[in-house]
Amino acid sequence: MSTPHAFMLQAQGLSLGPIQNLNFTWPTGVSWLCGDEGTGKTTLLRLLAGDVQPTAGAVTTPEGGVFWANLQDPAHDTTTVQASWDALRARYPNWNAALQQDLAEALDMTPHLEKRLNMLSAGSRRKVMVVAALASGATVTLLDQPFAALDMASIHIIQDFLHEAVHHTSRTWIVADYEAPAQWHTSRVLNLDLYANGSTSQ
Repeated sequence: MSTPHAFMLQAQGLSLGPIQNLNFTWPTGVSWLCGDEGTGKTTLLRLLAGDVQPTAGAVTTPEGGVFWANLQDPAHDTTTVQASWDALRARYPNWNAALQQDLAEALDMTPHLEKRLNMLSAGSRRKVMVVAALASGATVTLLDQPFAALDMASIHIIQDFLHEAVHHTSRTWIVADYEAPAQWHTSRVLNLDLYANGSTSQ
């Protein structure tokens, strides 16, 4: 469901697996989705993307598309880096090709463009997803543990991008990880550890 004239990303009574009766509204800018293993971080991202359907409740999304990709899936093993980006680019009309190239260079992915994903290290494979996510131009961008297995230089590049996106007024980036950086404003954090104890609703 989309709202044509206003930004609205909202879960209403959303339920599936560990996510039960979640009511939450995400602002524009950058938000964090945190929690321990099994609390439903990836499940919630997939619900927001429409990749799976809830057993109850609904998700309202804005116009402009929702980016979600799980390139860790073995189904993508034989796809090359460039082919992965080309396939995703076809799905997102606001894809920023210049940003894709800049990020590929900054994250040292240009030497690997013709390699299959199963030939890459865990960190490099993660970078393929991150480049696609940040270049997608989607109104809602969902990032599942984007820093896992990355070197510190790459982590800083991605964090710098997210810091610049914090005050964006028409798009949102939701980052799922075990915890949010200490400097992040708490109103932009949905902590599923607390939600599981019945204390998180917005």
